[in-house]
Amino acid sequence: MSRSVAQVVIDGLVQLGVTHVFGVVGDALNPLTDAIRRTDGLTWVGCRHEEVAAFAAGAQAQLTGTIGVCMGTVGPGSIHLLNGLYDAAKSHAPVLAIAGQVPLAEVGTDYFQEVDNDLLFTDVALFRATVTSPEQMPGLLEIAVRTAIGRRGVAVLTIPGDIGDQEVHADREPRFSVASRSTRPDDPALDEAARLLNAADRVTLLVGRGAREARADVLALADRLAAPMVITLKAKEGFEDDNPFQVGQTGLIGNPAAASALDSADTLLLLGTDFPYRDWYPQGRKVIQVDAAADHIGRRVPVDIGLVGDVGPTVRALLDRLSVHSDRDHLDHARTHFDKWRAGQARLAAPDHDSSLIGRVRSALDNRDHQIRPEALAAVVNEVAATDAVFTSDTGMATVWLSRFVHMTGTRRLLGSYNLGSMANAMPQAIGAQFLDRTRQTIAFCGDGGLTMLLGDLITIATHNLPIKLVVFDNRRLGMVKLEQEQAGLPEFGTELHNPDFAAVASAMGITGFRVTDPDELDPTVRQAFATPGPVLLDVLTNPEEMSVPPKPTVDQGWGFAIAKVKELLHSPGETI
Repeated sequence: MSRSVAQVVIDGLVQLGVTHVFGVVGDALNPLTDAIRRTDGLTWVGCRHEEVAAFAAGAQAQLTGTIGVCMGTVGPGSIHLLNGLYDAAKSHAPVLAIAGQVPLAEVGTDYFQEVDNDLLFTDVALFRATVTSPEQMPGLLEIAVRTAIGRRGVAVLTIPGDIGDQEVHADREPRFSVASRSTRPDDPALDEAARLLNAADRVTLLVGRGAREARADVLALADRLAAPMVITLKAKEGFEDDNPFQVGQTGLIGNPAAASALDSADTLLLLGTDFPYRDWYPQGRKVIQVDAAADHIGRRVPVDIGLVGDVGPTVRALLDRLSVHSDRDHLDHARTHFDKWRAGQARLAAPDHDSSLIGRVRSALDNRDHQIRPEALAAVVNEVAATDAVFTSDTGMATVWLSRFVHMTGTRRLLGSYNLGSMANAMPQAIGAQFLDRTRQTIAFCGDGGLTMLLGDLITIATHNLPIKLVVFDNRRLGMVKLEQEQAGLPEFGTELHNPDFAAVASAMGITGFRVTDPDELDPTVRQAFATPGPVLLDVLTNPEEMSVPPKPTVDQGWGFAIAKVKELLHSPGETI
């Protein structure tokens, strides 16, 4: 029995187990969205912006490990997908984007809204093709899906407006089977790595997302080597909880214990991480790196031994070759340092912090108006959140506070634009996550700048009554940019935001809104917001002058901050400094 091109695509998505397709309807997509309308088991989620659709599809792909799907129609509709697709690509999330195109006969004539999709998506997509004949289906769909899943990235299939309704006469269903594989290095390379590790006095592990499926093996390795474990932000959900070796993150969002654990080691073992910040790697250490991607080996820090393979089988093979490190001073020192830092952070987040002697002194410098501290907000959300909650965070200060005060206990999950570093990702990713399971608590840590960039899709949340809890760190600033400027000795400029009452905006859109301006009201209001059924937006006015001290503050940074503050105090609006 013949089916249309559109129906072949939609039936194939159902076969793959796809449950949601995100996008904005229109012209070339009409045959596809009509096929979705007539198909059980697949829901069309109409978004207000295609960027939201791509972020939501990428979130589903990351949470499930299977393909996420989004659609954008001709020209601008497809262009709007780009940012979310770049995030999926850099997060190695398998996403299929269906892009509309002008009628086939008009391609190449500079037709209204015509864009060369195959060229447009060249950099972001591992596979892109335009369907020019029904006979190409389901073959092109199979290639697109296998590429996205097999190579963990983006595939774009473009369907012209006059192709979707044409009949496909191939009498077979699409076949998508892609067998997974697991690899480990050859024995000589493992023997060499084991000799180096056995000879080391102080080993520190830097563990990334690529090691999450090998948690038990990595913990056994840390125990064998008596090694503290620095974890990347993306490894929090796999390695933060119930781990006697972890000492948190390094980098600008990290802590001094993690920085010290790296600096004091004589040997570093990198497991499944492509941590990009060169300045945070100590120099002159022996380095062993394990990664499934050969092109990741040594591209951040010079490597003495590169082991190309999956972390699990590689670590298991190493364990058989390693002797037990009986001297645990390196590990114990790092853990003691980390525990002291965490205790200090807990004091910063305490409700009565600003009334203590240290708090009063600190407030005179950075919180003279006694506004709500963002640390306190993140800490109370951590307390009330479910042990299986899904967290998303906007790039910037919202991620800093999440990284320091939200603990990935139980089966909590974490999503963010941690490779691309896009603004405005938290709310769209929460949409994708919440559609997967309406009963699972989903919490978005939103910056005020990020939220307003894609504010219109609050309507999508309201329309589908998604019970997302949107926590807005409303400091009326592009906070991370402000911090960057001040650390460089520049006065704050261009970062101030004229914000509405976000709780009132949410209420106008059909979402329950709460607004907190008084520190004494923070705890009870957060608890009330999280106890409220359905979608909730919690707008918390936080201190815009809050300082996030890096793990290794430098004299230059200190002088830069001081100079910036003097310039800000002396500067009058409209003056040039």
